[in-house]
Amino acid sequence: MLFIRVLAGTVFGLAVLWLALAWVIRQPNSGSEPYPGNERADAARLEQHVRFLSAPGEWRSVHSAAGMARAADYIARAFSTTSARVFVQPYKAGPVETKNVVARFGLDTRPRVVIGAHYDVFGDLPGADDNASGVAGLLELARMLDGRSLPTAVELVAYSSEEPPFFGGPEMGSAVHVKEIQGAATKVPVMISLEMIGYFTEEQPHPGILLSTIYPRHGRYIALVGRWADRDLVADAKRCFRGASGLDVVSYSGPTGLGADLSDQRNYWAAGIPAFMVTDTAFMRNPNYHAATDTAETLDYARMAQVVDGVFSTVVMLARH
Repeated sequence: MLFIRVLAGTVFGLAVLWLALAWVIRQPNSGSEPYPGNERADAARLEQHVRFLSAPGEWRSVHSAAGMARAADYIARAFSTTSARVFVQPYKAGPVETKNVVARFGLDTRPRVVIGAHYDVFGDLPGADDNASGVAGLLELARMLDGRSLPTAVELVAYSSEEPPFFGGPEMGSAVHVKEIQGAATKVPVMISLEMIGYFTEEQPHPGILLSTIYPRHGRYIALVGRWADRDLVADAKRCFRGASGLDVVSYSGPTGLGADLSDQRNYWAAGIPAFMVTDTAFMRNPNYHAATDTAETLDYARMAQVVDGVFSTVVMLARH
């Protein structure tokens, strides 16, 4: 009997510890921020952008100069339909000449809120969710921000080299951008990374039973991923997402070694800049990750538009502070 009591007490203690840890990591909160204005993301425009960027044979790989140039020119043209100052940031990634594409709203002398998404793809693949979806979100944000007066500048950046073999190295497009802003006189108070935002499903696969006790078992939510140090920022963003639409939003605030650093926000963290990632959970949910089946037909553009509305509301909130 003593053994059973000890075992039961141990199990109970571990369960309480896990629930406490889960509470800290998921950081549930309540409330919502009113949506700022009437402008909404357009699902049809998002689909148009994704279809262009993921067109068969037009690979956005750093090994295809023509495909990368096609994507960069498209992004620059879309940015240029707004009042933003549009420019490119050329650099070399290995032997490849490539470039980030930047749209800046507001004065150069103001602090900059940065929103970024990589436009390159892993290999000769369509890369609709990874990451034409994030880039389409950037292009819609540019349209929605156009003509809006904000006290802080907003900078949208399409990075040209995130995928291997450049991931984690100084030739990542976001690492190049960070190096530029570290030398600028104006500061960057926050960065938001858009990494795969268009795939939703009825069931959410989890890599382990423990995660399924914290997060929904359906795949109809968007996740905001940051470090523990970014928990207040992420909590504010969740309130903006709730006020923007009825889309479920969850968060992770914890160690980066569990996959939280698997996109461009990692380079801003390394520079001491608060940041978080907006994601549909990527390879955890999407079976088409890094596959030929990651096509435009697999994405949910109505929910994707709700994600962009949430990002827009968050950007406006951050730009006012």
